Amino acid sequence: MNDQLRRRAVGAPAARSALLTVLGEYVLPASGSAWQETLIGALGGLDYKPQAARQALARSIADGWLRTERHGRRSQVRLTAGTAAMLTAGAERIYGFGRPWDWDGQWLLVVLRVPELRRHVRHRLRTQLAWAGFGSLGGGVYVSPHVEREEELRMMASENSAAELQSFHARFGEVGQLEDLVASAWDLDAVASTYQEFIARFQPLRPKTPEAVFQAQTRLVHAWRKFPFLDPDLPETMLPRGWPRSKAHELFETKHAAWHATARDYFTSLDSVGESSPGRPLAA
Repeated sequence: MNDQLRRRAVGAPAARSALLTVLGEYVLPASGSAWQETLIGALGGLDYKPQAARQALARSIADGWLRTERHGRRSQVRLTAGTAAMLTAGAERIYGFGRPWDWDGQWLLVVLRVPELRRHVRHRLRTQLAWAGFGSLGGGVYVSPHVEREEELRMMASENSAAELQSFHARFGEVGQLEDLVASAWDLDAVASTYQEFIARFQPLRPKTPEAVFQAQTRLVHAWRKFPFLDPDLPETMLPRGWPRSKAHELFETKHAAWHATARDYFTSLDSVGESSPGRPLAA
């Protein structure tokens, strides 16, 4: 999954970040396209002004995320192949995240070496490793219980030729405490607080109208999609007692399933609104 998706997932809820959520939740599962006015109306329903919505669309088109096609007085916005692939990979990680998994005890250990004059490369790789769930043990050593993420390491190495990355598979030995390693590598208290905020925000919601359901569903997904990049997804045996991920995940799945059909139908209904008032075309 590329850095653009990661930045939009964990960054501020700007119009373009919200647009990415709308594209992934409503456009990708359908035809991969939507009317320009439908997308502007969807962002309007999320409290973004038309100017901000149009600017988000224009920038996404300029950056090659989207392309437009004219159909009479209307403009259809379509996902490019790269964006569709990015959103598909993102959906697999976002909607598959949060379930318990079995761990065989193997660690993926990474040693990072970067020349002193390439500090910007070091910073970029540290950020990429953190996004991939690796914890830092200091001295350029990183660990993750997800050995399957070695493919991500290969991509990082190929994209950062100034750096040297080495990976090892390892097991925890008889010296030291596993709890101490986990506590030093990851700030689990901060992640737990974010989960608690998610639960407190969405648990009491009972939207009554289709528009309110659309707003709640989109904001639910928008908030949840940051967790695969914040939570290292450690196995249950490593987590503190009362770890809130399972409760947050159950809440997400329950609310998402309950709101899905109504939110989707509301988004589709915006097509008829746009048909009666087509906007000016965006740059292709």
